[in-house]
Amino acid sequence: MASNLDYLDPNLLPLEEKVTAYLAAEEELRQLHVAAVSHQAEAAQPAPDPAPFEQRPPTGSFDQTTDEQAQQRDNLQTTLAALRQDILALLPTRDEWVKVNLGYGPSRVGAFRDETSPADAPNYILRVVH
Repeated sequence: MASNLDYLDPNLLPLEEKVTAYLAAEEELRQLHVAAVSHQAEAAQPAPDPAPFEQRPPTGSFDQTTDEQAQQRDNLQTTLAALRQDILALLPTRDEWVKVNLGYGPSRVGAFRDETSPADAPNYILRVVH
């Protein structure tokens, strides 16, 4: 029974915090992608015929939403890459699952070697089961 409680080890707290932050950043990136696709779909729809006396937007004004979303996406991808490196550094083993506590029982996180990467410089894929 003691092996089933290994995920409660206090030495795994930093790993758990990084994994939680990683999952939150992934979710935020997914939501940003959905918002970007929705914005593109709205922008692609033809504009209704304006009234004859409607005021035009000032010269040089443009929709900044796309630029802001691209900047947020770049920032999130940078954050995800940094968190991924931190998690890989905190994992005690490679090619094995490590049980962690993400708040609702044992979850698993692991770094598994990419089969297509060269043997002298292996690339690891981060996997989280929650």
